[in-house]
Amino acid sequence: MSTAAADERRKTVCVTGGSGYIASGLIKFLLEKGYAVNTTVRNPDDEKKISHLKDLQSLGPLKIFRADLNEEGSFDEAITGCVFVFLVAAPVVVDSENLEEDITETNVRGTLNVMGSCVRARATVKRVVLTSSVAAVLHDGRTTMQGGDDGHVVANAYGAGKVRSEKEASRVARENGISLVTVLPVIVVGAAPATRGFNSSSLVLSLLAGERSRARSIAGRRVVSSMAFAILTCHEATTEMLKATQDLAGGTARLAGFLAGKFPQYNVKTDGFGDVAEEPRMLISSEKLVGEGFEYECKNLDDMFDDAVEYGKALGMLP
Repeated sequence: MSTAAADERRKTVCVTGGSGYIASGLIKFLLEKGYAVNTTVRNPDDEKKISHLKDLQSLGPLKIFRADLNEEGSFDEAITGCVFVFLVAAPVVVDSENLEEDITETNVRGTLNVMGSCVRARATVKRVVLTSSVAAVLHDGRTTMQGGDDGHVVANAYGAGKVRSEKEASRVARENGISLVTVLPVIVVGAAPATRGFNSSSLVLSLLAGERSRARSIAGRRVVSSMAFAILTCHEATTEMLKATQDLAGGTARLAGFLAGKFPQYNVKTDGFGDVAEEPRMLISSEKLVGEGFEYECKNLDDMFDDAVEYGKALGMLP
């Protein structure tokens, strides 16, 4: 690690969406590395949703701010004075009568609001790391989807929001001279401080719990501690623009088969996901990220999903 990077660890950074799964893991990782962290939640008075953040305050300086993706300027206080901003907050609404508004438009509006706060704080903000999604790569260009199962409809609305959010963040960064890095996680598994709410790990765990409907959109996987390191690597990287991604290989059918073989004690259903393709339908390289010093914590799927199962037990999803 360079001297400059080590110096930045004594600075304050902002992680949006602190009540979320990836964000909570990132906050823990940053605190352990010596950073001071500001994080945002919609309701800092909701003790159930922020209890893990209160616990994390024992690791280092962590301040919790109220902010809402739909409220312009609400991120100003949390971002003011920060050196790096990690834009992680994003809506994932499964039960909605208006997916375009609740997922797609809120995603775009929230990204613009956070970027606007970064512009106003650009005297100190050196880089913004945008957590997008592989859904942006898989997105077929439609905001919503007529027909199909609910999982595909939600995934398409989510993908549309991520595509547009990336474009808007890039435009604002370019127009205002802000360094922007985008990371594209796929399905992330493993233990994280946050144990409430919908997250990608719960989709994988639903396979082990014998549920098919929630797991149909699974495309790939990464352990959450590695995801945190990947995002951290992005802000310390020397490359100005970098897309850090994970190879997609196999999809839900292949993963279900693997889990059924590894965990015979669980009722993993392997039918209903289509055929297992001999070759991945797409490969997205993580070469640039690895070139900046990133290393995967888990070297194989066995280690990764042992951790995921323990997390599932902690959540009460698995016996």
